[in-house]
Formats: sequence, structure tokens, C-alpha cells
Amino acid sequence: MWEQTWEYENGNLTVALTALKIRSLGPGRHADGHGLYLLVKDSGSRSWVLRMQHEGRRRDFGLGSSHDVSLAEAREASSIIRKQVRGGNDPVAAKASRRVRIPTFEVAAQQCYESLRAGWKNKRHESWLSSLTNHIFPMIGKTPVDAVDSALVCEALGPIWLEIPDTANRILQRIGAVLDFAHIKGWRKEETSLRSVRKGLPRQVRPVEHLASMAWADVPDFSATLAAASPTVGRDALRFTIYTVVRSNETRFAVWPEFDLDRGIWSIPAERMKAGDAHSVPLSEPAIRVLRRRWNERASDDGLVFSANGDKPISDMTMTKLIRDMGLADVTVHGFRSSFTDWVAEQTDFAKEVADKALAHKLPNRVEAAYRRTDFFEKRRELMAAWATHVDSGKVG
Repeated sequence: MWEQTWEYENGNLTVALTALKIRSLGPGRHADGHGLYLLVKDSGSRSWVLRMQHEGRRRDFGLGSSHDVSLAEAREASSIIRKQVRGGNDPVAAKASRRVRIPTFEVAAQQCYESLRAGWKNKRHESWLSSLTNHIFPMIGKTPVDAVDSALVCEALGPIWLEIPDTANRILQRIGAVLDFAHIKGWRKEETSLRSVRKGLPRQVRPVEHLASMAWADVPDFSATLAAASPTVGRDALRFTIYTVVRSNETRFAVWPEFDLDRGIWSIPAERMKAGDAHSVPLSEPAIRVLRRRWNERASDDGLVFSANGDKPISDMTMTKLIRDMGLADVTVHGFRSSFTDWVAEQTDFAKEVADKALAHKLPNRVEAAYRRTDFFEKRRELMAAWATHVDSGKVG
């Protein structure tokens, strides 16, 4: 068992220290009792030390500067350590085991990825870690995660910032996620802001890329040919997508509880929308007819609408293949949204805001968006009915 060492002067136990006496003591070691000492250096710095002995070996425990630790706090800390020693514990070893081991950025990123991936719904996020592996780990992967700052991130992103701007911006977001994860784990003392990284890199100028679309005037004949084709789940899905001008994934993962066929309303929940806002779609009569046919062939009342068994959605390429089989190599499913936009602008008097709401686009002006709360639902119902009339006006080619 450890034993306390006592300090004697002229054969007498030294008198305990006081707060006033601490400030006036000169250089040397001054005992308070029970092994607690105040060490005063020639420079004037003062620190607390608890000295104890065990099996003839002396051990000193530093308790901090007297500027930060009061006399009462030093006595309390020394009392706790003495109790730990009496219990057979080694405070020095315990303190060492509590030290946080700082991982490298690469290790932190891998742990962050494993923590986040459980909440991802599809496989497209598999590129999350591979993008860091290919472009970032060779530069800063071996750097302790607490040493990664904006300057290092800027240097690592420099080679790809202009060459592959979209990937570079996604990687910057992922680096920020790793550093936030490291802060939560206690590997970084403070939260990290990477806003200054963009200021240290050249401005990215990217050309606008438009998805291949069909001219609005050609949509009716295409639709008529599509309607005359053999009935399949994919054909119904593509026709419905054209009528409603939604994104393909919003059609593919649509389930029956989202629809009110009597009122002609499709309510898409926020978690299924690209912008994260719930979206209500007014259904035209042709769109409802497609749904009623699907309802008669449904596998369950709450399953997927465009599915063979109600559980597995059709492939992302199913609708695209129908277009390719009709000899159209440069048209995409998403492009029908552009066809719709051009038709509204050139052939109708509907305001652009109404068309934007039909496409579930967010207003780019935040101030305007804050004040414009309407979703133009009734006007959109008229618009979607007019669009359906245009789509159904073609002839089989």
C-alpha cells in the first residue's frame, strides 16, 4: 500500500498553507500537509504537487498551476488521488488510459462513412468514400484529423477544383462531414468551418448542361405511339410521368396511399422530393385513367403503383429503354420536363411561377420565396389539364 510522506521542519510538522501565504512564498517547495506541496520556481510560477510513496518508490502527481487551481481544489484533488491509491488504483495509469488517441484523417473518414451509410437509401452513395480515396487520402490521409485545417483542404482540392468541379464540391462537403464527425468523437476540440476554402481556390466557371429533351410539338405523336404499344408496367410509368411532369424516381417509388383518385390529387411526401418539401400534384383525367388501370392490376392496396409485385420498383432504365426502342437515342425521361416548360412558355398564358410550381422548383430568390406561400394549386390543375390535352392530341406515327 502507498504511504503519505510528511514534511517536517526542526522536528515539527509544518503548518498548513493559506491563500494569503501562497501569494507571498518565495522559491522552493512548501508543504501543506498530507503530501501536498506548492512548488515555487525562480520565475515566480507556482504549481501544486502531491507526493506519495509506495514500496520505497516516490511518485509525484501534478495537480496544476495555483493560478488555475485554488488551495481548496488542490486539497480536494489530492484527497481523491489518495483514495484511489488506497483502493489499489494507479491514477497515472488511469489518466494515461483516458487520453484520446487521435486517428488519421483516413481512419476518421472510414469511421464516419460507416456511421452515415446506415441511413442512406440507395447505392449511389457508395462513391462517398471512393472519391476521398482517389483524390484526398493521397494528400492528407495520413495527417492526424485534428491537424487538418482549411489550408490543407485547399491544397488537397487544388488539383481537381477546375478539372472536375462537381466532384470537387461534393468532396469538400464530405471533408466537412468528416471533420464534424471528428469533433463529435472528441478528436477535434472545435467545430470546423471550411468556408474560407473556396476563397483560396479559383472561381469555378461551368457551362450549363441541359438534359436531352423532345421538342414540345413532337410530344403528342410520341405519346400516341407509346399509348398504342403493348401494355406494360414501364409503358404506364412513362405515360404517367409525361402527364404529371414529375421526376422518374417520384414515379418509380410512388405508393397507393399517396393518391386520392376521387379528388384527383397525388401527395408526395417531403422525404421523396429532391428539394425536401412535400409536393401535391393535381392529376389530369388521362393520368387518373392510367392509375385506375394500375389499381385494377395492383398486388396490394399499399404497395408500389408501378411494379409487377408491389414490392420491387421498376428499374431506372425501364422507361429510358422504351424511348430507345422507339429509335430516339438523344431523348431522356427527365427531358419531358423541359418539353413541358417550353410548351408553357410558347403556347399558353400561364405565369412562369405556375409552371415552376408544377415542376416542384424552388424560387431562387429567398426573399420572394419567404413571402410567396401559395402553391397555385387550382391554376396548376388547369395547367396540367391543358398539358394532358396537348399530349393526347397526336397521331400514331
